[in-house]
Amino acid sequence: MADKNLSIEKILVELESIVSKMEEDNLNLEDSLASYEKGISLVKLAQENLKKIEQRVQVLSKNDKLAEFNPDD
Repeated sequence: MADKNLSIEKILVELESIVSKMEEDNLNLEDSLASYEKGISLVKLAQENLKKIEQRVQVLSKNDKLAEFNPDD
């Protein structure tokens, strides 16, 4: 599984690297499958990270002050 502490930017760099390797057609079937699996885990990790970031977004409250985003509101 991918490192849970990777930033979105690092995940994107890794994904670009995987895509480039797969596009070169130099990989055998096993390596292609391993690259695909790693890419899928990175995409899932990126989605989890984006969801956490989204939950931390601050919204403007009724009192014109910034308040933490509360998904239960």
